[in-house]
Amino acid sequence: MSKFKTAVPHTVKPGAKVKLKSIATVPSDKNSFDKNAARAQIASNAVEMAELAKRLYAEDKRSVLLVLQGMDTAGKDGTIRWVMRGMNPTSCQVHSFKVPSVEEADHDFLWRNHKVAPRRGNIGIFNRSHYEEVLVVRVHNLKPEERWQKHYGLINDFENLLSECDTKIVKCFLHISKDRQRQRLQARLDDPTKHWKFSMGDLAERKLWGEYQEAYEDALEKCSTPFAPWHIIPSDKKWYRNLVISELLKKTLQEMDPQYPEPEGDYAGLVVE
Repeated sequence: MSKFKTAVPHTVKPGAKVKLKSIATVPSDKNSFDKNAARAQIASNAVEMAELAKRLYAEDKRSVLLVLQGMDTAGKDGTIRWVMRGMNPTSCQVHSFKVPSVEEADHDFLWRNHKVAPRRGNIGIFNRSHYEEVLVVRVHNLKPEERWQKHYGLINDFENLLSECDTKIVKCFLHISKDRQRQRLQARLDDPTKHWKFSMGDLAERKLWGEYQEAYEDALEKCSTPFAPWHIIPSDKKWYRNLVISELLKKTLQEMDPQYPEPEGDYAGLVVE
């Protein structure tokens, strides 16, 4: 018999301090969760979310932005594949943010994110995001500290703007342990079909684990707001990570409760010839 129960993330309260070492990367009570039941629940959630997304698109008044951040191998791509299956690609778009292009670098740091923020009726997914400016930029000293320190406030202003314009923001930090990252990187090396996922740069980034953890702690502390709180997702277990985000996104859409618009007239008895 399944022991599944609703899974919830660790939500960062505005103004709270964050110490990632003290936050579990696995379910707090693994005996209370069942992998097969979790996958069944994710599939069930996907069906319900697809219907809610259809209503959101028809309503055409509000939007949702799912932000996924995490260390290499945390599972951003896997989360999208599992949680968003069944969504209509017409109303659900994924945007990945890597090294800025020449054009992007010639604009303010939020330009490339703002221009692909979800339209009304749509669900947008950021695979990495505007937070790279206080993560990679900080860790690699790509800009002076006095400059990137100002970005926390600008990020909050940007997210407040989206929120005021009826975009519901769901931010998820995929929290994995350093040992689990090692296992996943090694798995890529051991499987020739996954070599395309591996880069020597992954090993260089891994050496900066401590610096990244500190950068994430600051981002989680300074940018968890009432209108866009951060959710820390235990991600050592892929199925549990997917379950928590699936439940979180389903709850978000349920609370939004989008509705089909009223018809323009009374069509009862109308026959198309």
